[in-house]
Amino acid sequence: MQKKLILDSQYLAITTQRLCHQLIENHGDFNQSALLGLQPRGIFFAERIKEGLEQILNKKILLGYLDITFYRDDFRRADKPLKPNTTKIDFLIENQQVIIIDDVLYTGRTVRAAMDAMMAFGRPDKVELLTLIDRKYTRNLPVQADYVGKAVNTLDSQRISVELTEQGFEEDNIWLTYEE
Repeated sequence: MQKKLILDSQYLAITTQRLCHQLIENHGDFNQSALLGLQPRGIFFAERIKEGLEQILNKKILLGYLDITFYRDDFRRADKPLKPNTTKIDFLIENQQVIIIDDVLYTGRTVRAAMDAMMAFGRPDKVELLTLIDRKYTRNLPVQADYVGKAVNTLDSQRISVELTEQGFEEDNIWLTYEE
C-alpha cells in the first residue's frame, strides 16, 4: 500500500483559517448561522472550524453534532448492525443558515442522509456544505460542497485517511492511500 501526503499540520491550519474567513464573508457575524458536524468523523473538523470562527469573531458559535446512522440508504444492507452515535443539537435550526461539516465528501450519500436527519430538527432557511477533502469524480448523487479545503482527484480504489490529533494521532495528516 502506498501513501501520499495531501495536507500536513501546517497546511491544514492554513486551510482551516481560509475556510473560516470564507464562512465569515458569507455569514457575517453568524447571528443567523449554525454549524452541524456529521458524526462520527466530521465533528472533529467542525470543532476546529467553530474554534477558528470564535477566535476571529470573538463570540460563541452554535455547533451541533448530527448522527445519520438511521437515515443512511444502506442501513438495512449492513452485514452487522450499525452502531449509532450521539446527536447533540441544543439549539433550534428553524430559519437558521446551517453549514453541514464533514471531513471527506465522497459519493454524496452521507450528505443526503444528513439533510434528511437534519429536517427532524426544523426547517433551516438555507443549507450549505463544508468539507475538508472533496473527492472529485466519485459522486453517486448530485452533491457539491460550498466550501472545500482541498479538492483531490481520486479513483474508487483509493482512500482518504484523515488523521487529526483530536482523534488520538500524534500530528495532523491527511493521506491518499492506494494499493500498488
